[in-house]
Amino acid sequence: MADAKGAAERPLSPHLQIYKPIFTMVMSIVHRITGVALYFGMAALVWWLLAAASGPAYFEFVNGLFTSLLGRLVLLGFTWAALHHALGGLRHFLMDFGSGFGAGARNMLARLSLVVSLALTVAIWIVAYMVRGG
Repeated sequence: MADAKGAAERPLSPHLQIYKPIFTMVMSIVHRITGVALYFGMAALVWWLLAAASGPAYFEFVNGLFTSLLGRLVLLGFTWAALHHALGGLRHFLMDFGSGFGAGARNMLARLSLVVSLALTVAIWIVAYMVRGG
């Protein structure tokens, strides 16, 4: 069938508003978001390294930003994003070999990647706090 302009009517592809969100779908979206966040986190890391190479005055300024409350929250988020993205990558790596496609395995691996990434983030920050002498 053609509309007034002569173009054929085509069915629309299903979209996010059509599907009911399920946990594995949300984790797939979070995996993509953490990947984007890692680009910004790496830019911040490069900025910090360049500041260290530029001299003590500029390094003190940049390091002061990273050690502020907001800076630490950003670093905490970066830590979690890196761990979650890495564990999501391992989950997909397992799937590349044909493992973890069953409904139970899919959900278990997705939940495990979330729980382990949160636990490792907390553990890393506790160790860093203790090493720092806090």
